[in-house]
Amino acid sequence: MTTEYLGVTDVAQRLGITKGALLSLKLPEPDATIGRTRGWLPETIDEWNANRPGRGVGGGRPRKRPKE
Repeated sequence: MTTEYLGVTDVAQRLGITKGALLSLKLPEPDATIGRTRGWLPETIDEWNANRPGRGVGGGRPRKRPKE
C-alpha cells in the first residue's frame, strides 16, 4: 500500500485557507521530508488543526458595550 502525504498546497486546501496564510502558521513537524519538500499525513494535520491555539475561543478583543 502506498502512503500519500500532503504538501503545503494540499494542507492549505484541506484547512480552507490560502497557501500564504498557511505559511504564517507554525506547522507540526513533517511526517516525511524528501530533499526540501515536506509532507504530512492527513491525520497529523487534522489533529494539529483541532488542537492548535488561537481558534477563536475566548481570544481576541472584548466586544464594545453598546451605549446606553
